[in-house]
Amino acid sequence: MKKTGLLLALCLLVVAAAAQQNTAVDQPTPAGTVSTNVNFPVERMETPTHADLYCAGFVNQGLLPNASFVAGGLYTPNTTQFADGELVYLTGKTYELGKRYRIVRELHDPNRRELFDGQFTMLKAMGQPYAELAIARVVDTRSRMAVAHIEFSCAPVLPGDIVTEYVEKATIPFHPPLQFDRFAPSNGKASGRIVLAKDFDSELGSGMKVYMNLGSNQGIKAGDYFRAFRSYEADLHNPVDSLSFKASTAEDTQAKPPSIEKAMFTKSSGPTIHVADFPRRAVGEIVILEVTPTTATGMIVFAMEDLHLGDGVELDPQ
Repeated sequence: MKKTGLLLALCLLVVAAAAQQNTAVDQPTPAGTVSTNVNFPVERMETPTHADLYCAGFVNQGLLPNASFVAGGLYTPNTTQFADGELVYLTGKTYELGKRYRIVRELHDPNRRELFDGQFTMLKAMGQPYAELAIARVVDTRSRMAVAHIEFSCAPVLPGDIVTEYVEKATIPFHPPLQFDRFAPSNGKASGRIVLAKDFDSELGSGMKVYMNLGSNQGIKAGDYFRAFRSYEADLHNPVDSLSFKASTAEDTQAKPPSIEKAMFTKSSGPTIHVADFPRRAVGEIVILEVTPTTATGMIVFAMEDLHLGDGVELDPQ
C-alpha cells in the first residue's frame, strides 16, 4: 500500500513538472493588442545540447593560424577521414601531452550567388567562416608529429584541417515557454541580420545554426536571445516572393480590385496597398552560442516559419 502511495505521488510530481514546462510564463499584454493564441502563440524553445555547442561553427574576424594541422591517421593512406575514437597525427611544435585541442576547417562557399543583396559585402566585413569538426586529446609527443585521440567529432576530419586551442563553452540553461509576440515593433536594442548559416543552408528551421553580423562589440554574449523578423518589403524585393505580389488577387465579381504599390502598368481603379505599411512579422527565436567582437553564432530554438538568410534579428530581453 505504501509503495502504491509513493508511486502515485511520484506520478503526480512528474505530471505537475511536465505541466509547468508546457505552460507559458504569465506576461503582460502589450498596449494596443488583444492576446490570442494566434498573435501570441506559445513558444517552446529547444535547449542546446553538447553537440549543438561544439559543432556550431563560427565566423572569425581574421584568418586562424594554419601551421598546426592534421597530417593523417593510423591507417593513412588507406583511410582519409577520421572520426570518434580514431588516432590522428598532428603537425606543429606546441602540443602539450594530455591537453585537448579543437579541430576546425576553413570554409569556402562554392556557390557565388548572393542570397540577398549585400550578403558578400557583409560576410567580408564579418570575416572567415569555419566549421568545427572535432575535439582531440594529445596522447603521444615522442615523434616529430603528435598523436591525438579524437574524443568527440561533429563531422569527418580530413588531412589539412586546422588544429586550434580548445576552449570550454558555457552551457545554455532550459528556457520556460513564453508567449511569442508575432507583430512586436522594434524595441531599439542591438540588431543585425542573419548573413550565413551552417553548411551554407538558406532555408532554416529549429535546431539550425546561423551567423549574424553583430558581436561582443555591441555587448552581445552567449545565452542572449534574439527575435528574428522579416518585413513584407523584403518579400517585395525578393525575386521569387515578389512574383506572388505581382499575381492577381481579384475575383471576377470585385468591382474595384486593389493594386499593390501602384505603378504605371499595374494601377487599377481600386485602392492602393502600400507594402511598407504592413507590420513586420516575427518568424523565430535564436539563442547565442558563441560570440567574437564582430560576429555571433546562434541556434534557432523556435520557428513559426522558415527563416531566411537576410532576415533581421533584434535583441529580445527575456
